[in-house]
Amino acid sequence: MATAKEVKFLLTCCRSCRSLRGPQSRAFAALVPGVSQVDNNSDFLGKKPHRKHPGILRLPHVRLPQALANAAQLLLLERPVRSVEKQVQALSNYLWSRHLPVEPEELQRRAADLEKKFLENQALLTLDSTQTEEKLRGAVLQALRRTTYHWQRLNYNEELSLIYMAARLDGGFAAVFRAFHEIQARIPEFQPQTLMDFGCGTGSVAWAAHSTWGQSLREYVCVDSSAAMLGLAEKLLKGGSESGKPCVPGVFFRHFLPVSPKVQFDVVVSAFALSELPSKADRTEVVQNLWRKTSHFLVLVENGTKAGHRLLMDARDLVLQEKEKSPLDRQPGFVFAPCPHELPCPQLTASQPLACSFSQAYHPIPFSWVCRNKKPKEETFSMAILARGSPKEANRWPRVTQPVLKRPRHVHCHLCCPDGHMQHAVVTARRHGRDLYRCARASSWGDLLPVIAPSVFPLSPAEEPTES
Repeated sequence: MATAKEVKFLLTCCRSCRSLRGPQSRAFAALVPGVSQVDNNSDFLGKKPHRKHPGILRLPHVRLPQALANAAQLLLLERPVRSVEKQVQALSNYLWSRHLPVEPEELQRRAADLEKKFLENQALLTLDSTQTEEKLRGAVLQALRRTTYHWQRLNYNEELSLIYMAARLDGGFAAVFRAFHEIQARIPEFQPQTLMDFGCGTGSVAWAAHSTWGQSLREYVCVDSSAAMLGLAEKLLKGGSESGKPCVPGVFFRHFLPVSPKVQFDVVVSAFALSELPSKADRTEVVQNLWRKTSHFLVLVENGTKAGHRLLMDARDLVLQEKEKSPLDRQPGFVFAPCPHELPCPQLTASQPLACSFSQAYHPIPFSWVCRNKKPKEETFSMAILARGSPKEANRWPRVTQPVLKRPRHVHCHLCCPDGHMQHAVVTARRHGRDLYRCARASSWGDLLPVIAPSVFPLSPAEEPTES
């Protein structure tokens, strides 16, 4: 009579045989790197559970350093702002819905189209030439004012800086911390010593970098054009006072980028700052300067909107298309994250363009109006991490670009693949093997799915062609 253990072993073997039956199943067993057969005894996971597979990059709820949260609360109490809750909500909505400024060339094209349209209106031609020209110019200007987005530069004085701190300090910290975690998780041996933050604002990047690489970082250079913002960032660094001891050592505040071309930093960051520049020409100049200052990683973070994503893709393409190399730029750049390729973004070239964004949960600072709702919040952001070196140094695994849909015995994954295409993969244990199925089921939005050649995923049962 067979024992319970023997029965369990026989059942497991039968399931394994059924899952490996047929040429398709054998082919897809090779999709998982390092797995010769689809079973739990492979070295692919390194004896780790599937929920901790190498592509897992998500973080639990991010919490600000306690010293930073305390300093923010203290500063807002010391200088109370009238109707602060309404102003915080209004600024948050404005920043999220903000579009990029219209370029002069685009404005001229729109004016020419409107002029042609109005000239077709016979009513304008009933007047003499002088009156027609004046009326035409007035009609074009009025239409442009009505249909063109009016971008305005935000001038951060002391009050607006406090409002921005209350609105964006915790969410901005969570987004940047998640971007840094991507580098740390995939290259744990990377130990940067210097960091530069362009458009530092409240200084959340320095805090996030210290939380990630505090043992190795010895110099943080924070650059911002607003004196009020720099003063606020320095106060936050000193616990809310002007004379306190800095919580993070080695932080320096500057109004301008370092001029010397020989000065480079291990990590260069621009978080929610490129969208504050008034034109594409300004953004191009800044991105080129930031890339010249980069010795290892350039980290760009913006809002997870179409405008933010398009802005980052322009910066990504600018670095990749850089052909003229200076003597200091001996190593070309490649995309470290989130794209698994250097091809055009498939999200932008789709019939209905979407923003490539990610989400990070965080605990908000417990301001008085936040205490009413203690639930964690979600920060939706877009990022582009560019690195120097060879793309071979990075994992070219497909990126999960939407929330994973878990269904009975199958998983829906939307993937951005190394071949530059989007893929809707329906993963099952029977067709792809137990390891890949369980890894997909444990993955979430923003993770990497550790497979090779995901473009050869089989069609879902509903999409399979029927034999005639």
